[in-house]
Order: sequence, then structure tokens, then C-alpha cells
Amino acid sequence: MSIKSSGVPLEKIAKKFNLPIDELKKVADIFPFRVTLYYFNLIEKAEDPLYKQCIPSREEIVESCDLLDDPLAEDSHNPVSTIVHRYPDRCLFLVSDKCAMYCRFCTRKRKFKSPMDVSKKAINLGLKYIESHPEIRDVLISGGDPFMLSDDEIEYILHGVRAIKHVEIIRIGTRIPCVLPQRITKKLVSILKKYHPLYINVHFNHPKEVTHKATRALTLLADAGIPLGSQTVLLKGVNDDSTVMKELMHKLLLARERPYYILADDLVYGTEHFRTTLEKGTEIVDSLRGWTSGLAVPQFILDLPGGGGKVSLVANHLEKKEGRHFYFRNYKNECFHYPEVEI
Repeated sequence: MSIKSSGVPLEKIAKKFNLPIDELKKVADIFPFRVTLYYFNLIEKAEDPLYKQCIPSREEIVESCDLLDDPLAEDSHNPVSTIVHRYPDRCLFLVSDKCAMYCRFCTRKRKFKSPMDVSKKAINLGLKYIESHPEIRDVLISGGDPFMLSDDEIEYILHGVRAIKHVEIIRIGTRIPCVLPQRITKKLVSILKKYHPLYINVHFNHPKEVTHKATRALTLLADAGIPLGSQTVLLKGVNDDSTVMKELMHKLLLARERPYYILADDLVYGTEHFRTTLEKGTEIVDSLRGWTSGLAVPQFILDLPGGGGKVSLVANHLEKKEGRHFYFRNYKNECFHYPEVEI
């Protein structure tokens, strides 16, 4: 059985922020809503960066010809209900149909309108699929959020995946340490540490999310020898600012979570108001390089629509090329010459 996270009722949201309840319900009927009391209490005012990530907005139901229901074409790489097999040597294992908080920019919004089949039978079909495909060496456990499952369910899945001889790496994608850090318990960690090599990618988008409680949850995981990576979605009005992003990356490193990806927002229905230009993303990452440690500089990634996979976007530091002579711009906009080897 999944853990219980009832969340804050819409009526309480409407009262605190003086919003029309009918408008909130209209959006929530199309794109389901949930926010934990913990995360709700971190919101300081309407339209602040945390508010925008979790409170339903009328902008979600504005039509856009660019946006898609399934922008990454996961459903066309879905051989069984719990598996997305898009890359040659790895797959997604979707084991949960719930999140503690439904992010308003979620790439799987479609999954929460009609619940996924994550029954034990479906989980077993997923394990059987992985076992029957020896090319799969890396399994990313996702959902929903895997940590919304009970400890016993998590152990069942991890034990099942680790028992498959050709699986080398297990990864878990979660937002729980950010939105419900109390879920990361010593008992849960004692289960996780049995299944190394195990990696966990945690989703944080703003420095205000890296609280004392979130840091404690990350510390429990790191102390168990679990490498932690961050995945941050670039969102207009939330973190599309180099100062905010640098503070976030520094806070994550202090909590022993290595900045891994900044992701361009996927082309998901209901997210047009979150979109930034790709140039903004490369500009932000470029503003980090040189002004902070390389440990704090993630890749800026675009997950291509239509299932094309991830590509890395970087700023162009090449000023000019003359024969074998290259001239590069550094982080201070100074120009440096590099002579390529003669062939």
C-alpha cells in the first residue's frame, strides 16, 4: 500500500491566497492537484517561486499549438504498462501512480488524469520485461514518485531488479526529499543501501526548497553511500535567473547533492507560461562556469520532442577560427588563442 499524503485542500489554498475556488477546481479537474502541508508552509506569498510550482493557474488551460500530451513519445516506447524503453541500454520502470505533490509543469500530466496500472501484476510484468532484455544494464525507477510506495513495496521492486544479472545500475528519480522530506527515514535508507550500486536523482528548482529538513533527508541518503544528483527544470518566473540558479547549486552541493541537469521545460499541455528560450538556459549555465566550481555547473539539457532523447546545449565560446588557430572567449569575455596540432 502507498504511503498516505492527503495534502492541502483546495479550499485552504483559496482562503490563504484569496483565490476563487471555482477557478481552482476548474483547473484541478483537468490537471489533478496535490501539495503537501510541508511544502505549502514554505510558500511566502502568492506568485512566489514555490507557489507557481504547485498552485493551479488559469494559464494551464490556455491553448497552445506547440504543446503536446506526450511530448517525449513515452507511450510509443511502452512495451508493457510499467516500462518505457527508449534508449538502447536502459529503461524507465514506472512503479508508482502518485506523487506527494503534483508539479504544475510535470511532463507526465497525462498519467494523472487516468491512473497508471502499477499493480503487483504490472510490476512483475515490468521485471519480466527487463529480465528478458539482456541489453538493459541500467534501470531508472520512476513514476509518479517511487518513494510514495511503502517500504515493503520498494524493497520488493529493488530486490527484483537487483536479482536480474545483466542489470548493473539502479537509479531512482524522486522529488520526495524536496516536498516531503519526512518520508526519508532510517528504515527506508537501511533498505536502499542493500542494493548498491544505487543512484538517486532528486528534483529541486529553487534555493528556498533546500531547507534544514530537506538537507537532513539528503544527508541520510548520502551517509548511506548513495550518490545524489540534482535535476532542475528551468521555469520562467521560478529560477530563470543566474543569481537564483547559482545559489541553488551551491546549496545542493553543501547538502552533498551534485548538480547534474538543468532541463528545458518539456512541451507539455498546460505549461506555456513556464517556458523560457533555450538561449536563456545556455546563458544561465554559462554564467556559472568560471564564477563557481565546476562541481556546481550542471549540463543544460533538452529532451527532444517525439522521443529523440536528450541533447546537451552549451554556449559557443569559439570567437573565430583561422586555419588551425582557434580564438576562444572565456568566462570574463577575454579572448585566448589555441593553436591546433598540425596534421
